[in-house]
Amino acid sequence: MIRIAIAGYGNLGRGVETAVSRSEDMELAAVFTRRDPSDVKINTPGVPVLKLDEAGAMADKIDVMIICGGSATDLPVLTPMLAEKFCVIDSFDTHADIPKHFANVDAAAKKGGKLALISAGWDPGLFSLMRVYSSSVLPDGKDYTFWGRGVSQGHSDAIRRVPGVADAKQYTVPVPEALEAVRSGSAPELTTRQKHTRVCYVVPEEGADLKAIETAIKTMPNYFADYDTTVNFITEEELKRDHSAMPHGGFVIRSGKTSEKNGHVMEFRLQLDSNPEFTSSVLIACARAVHRLSLKGERGCITMLDIPPALLSPLSPEDLRSRLL
Repeated sequence: MIRIAIAGYGNLGRGVETAVSRSEDMELAAVFTRRDPSDVKINTPGVPVLKLDEAGAMADKIDVMIICGGSATDLPVLTPMLAEKFCVIDSFDTHADIPKHFANVDAAAKKGGKLALISAGWDPGLFSLMRVYSSSVLPDGKDYTFWGRGVSQGHSDAIRRVPGVADAKQYTVPVPEALEAVRSGSAPELTTRQKHTRVCYVVPEEGADLKAIETAIKTMPNYFADYDTTVNFITEEELKRDHSAMPHGGFVIRSGKTSEKNGHVMEFRLQLDSNPEFTSSVLIACARAVHRLSLKGERGCITMLDIPPALLSPLSPEDLRSRLL
């Protein structure tokens, strides 16, 4: 059994717990939190909930630590810190900062003699794989990625870090005309702003400066500055009533040619009822691969692009060849 630990018990942490319970080759070893452990109620009987700073004492009882935090401020600190003592996985999703985050985690993991995997999930993650596959098959072509319509956990978390914000949800919405133009095979040139809009629903703290909050959101680099963004201020009751679900999804499309007369469109689509539960399932598959690679002596930092697909599956190589190849 692969012994999994969870660092951080929010939406993603609860999703990882559910995914572990549905994996026959895994068991939950511990949940770590920066909150008071007595305030954290998990669903798995007999599993300890401990303060995060106690994690080091359990290093010999954990095979893979899955770090469930936000990319804005949590993961840049937590992943390198924990990578010195554990094989770790995170879902860091600030695309522009991935090279820097990789370098920091790689140094920490090599120092501790551990293996780390960053930026696992569906984008970055599964969508990254599709971009590699499609661009390799159709080198003469263009990639397009559309997200939504759905709730982005990372962007919602970034809004909640804005001073004066009590809670928030952010929806990423593809521009329909842009999506249809890409599917037609016409290979249009599209700016970031032409492909998506962002719609935010924000619960402000009492007495907060609404104009300052809106400006901070709309000008936030890497998240909102390059998009047409709408900020709607609502009550906590409205947020719970109308925006409690966590749907998401998207499309990776490549339009390309194999000759002057023959063009092709490759498309990979996800339609998700629960973004955190689906992301958690990707993290669990990656945990299986990280454990296997660590047993082979691999150290440092990797991404999903470095994992042989067979290592993600609980099936044996023989079963994979007979059933899925």
